[in-house]
Amino acid sequence: MDGSAAASVGGFFALRTTAPPDAAHRPLARLYAGEQAPLTARIDTVAARLGTPERRVAASVAHLGLASRFWSVALGPAALTGSFPGLSPSALHWDPRHPAPDDLWLDGTESLPGTACRIREAVQYGHLVPLAGAIHRDGPLSDRLLQGNAGSALAGALRQLLAWARTHRRPEVAARARALTAELFDHPDLRNTGAPHDAAFRRRSCCLYYRTPAGGLCGDCVFDSV
Repeated sequence: MDGSAAASVGGFFALRTTAPPDAAHRPLARLYAGEQAPLTARIDTVAARLGTPERRVAASVAHLGLASRFWSVALGPAALTGSFPGLSPSALHWDPRHPAPDDLWLDGTESLPGTACRIREAVQYGHLVPLAGAIHRDGPLSDRLLQGNAGSALAGALRQLLAWARTHRRPEVAARARALTAELFDHPDLRNTGAPHDAAFRRRSCCLYYRTPAGGLCGDCVFDSV
């Protein structure tokens, strides 16, 4: 796996293989098992930065950011090289105090075949399903909203990869990214989150960002106006 190539796509695609100095990263497996403090801290931080008193809004935005990271660090390498790093929750460490790329680091060298099936197993089942459980422990958010976030994050990763491929004249990367994304969307949890299942994706649920003081609509928002 060429980690430097994936990092060149953007910060969300970069994945450290050593912990940043003075970091307090913990395996994501601990969050999924019920160690809620890191997620609570992250949602608190997002709420403060957005200036929102609505915790569910901050929780949705925090979830969307993590979903984007998970899809990016798998889909990017898979499209670029045909493989991606093993992202098991016990090996992938997270510190909510850091922005990308310093929020995550991977303790392992496993490389997996870059197929949609393996990406789905690693990201959707390995992280997004238990992350949704952790989000629900913090407070109520609908599964439809969280699945919409997952679809939006996947489409966003595709857009970044397509832009990189155009700039670097790598049509084969764009073709692989499109094919993988289309197959990943062909799953009951993602199929109805929005359409079309490509870079022009528009979601069928709202991430709630419009409710922040800054307001505004995301590029793939279900709404036409606020």
